[in-house]
Amino acid sequence: MTREADPHKLARDLLGRDFDDLEADEQRVLRRVAAGTFTGRDAEELAQAHATWGDRLADRVAAVGGSWGFIICFGVVLVVWAALNSGVLPAMGFKPFDAYPFIFLNLMLSMLAAVQAPVILMSQNRQAMKDRITARHDYEVNLRTQLEILRLGHRIDRLAQDVRAIRRDEEAAQTGPEK
Repeated sequence: MTREADPHKLARDLLGRDFDDLEADEQRVLRRVAAGTFTGRDAEELAQAHATWGDRLADRVAAVGGSWGFIICFGVVLVVWAALNSGVLPAMGFKPFDAYPFIFLNLMLSMLAAVQAPVILMSQNRQAMKDRITARHDYEVNLRTQLEILRLGHRIDRLAQDVRAIRRDEEAAQTGPEK
C-alpha cells in the first residue's frame, strides 16, 4: 500500500483547504498521515515524562489527602486527641498536653491545611494539564481517523471507476467481434 507523501496534497484533496491555512494540530496530523506514522505517546506517558519529583509528590499527597481512608484516620486521631486531653489523661492523674479548647490541635490543623491545600491545587493543575494533553491527543486521533476514512473512500471510488472501466472494456470486447 503506497502512501501519498505530500501533506499539502492531502490537505487539498481531503480537506479542501491549503496546508498553510490549517491549524498546527491539523498540520501535524496531516504530516503523520502522509508519513504513515502513529499518533504518538498518550497523555499519561507525556505527563509522566515531564513530571518532576515535586509533581509526583503532589500527586501522592492529593491521592492520600483526598481519600476516605485519610478522612476516617484523621477523624480517629481527632477523637483520640480529644478523649486523651479531656478525660483519659486527667483520670489517670496526668496533666493533659493540650487541654480544652485544644489550641495546639487547632494550630496543627491550620498548618496541615496551609500545606495540604496548595499541594492538592498543584496536583489539580497537573491533572488539568493531563486533560488538555488527552483532549489534544483525542482530537488528533479523531482527525486522523476521519482523514484515513476519506482516503479509503477516495481509493474505493477509484477502484470502482477502474472496475467499471474494465467491465466496459470487457463488454466492448465481447460485443465488438460479434458485429
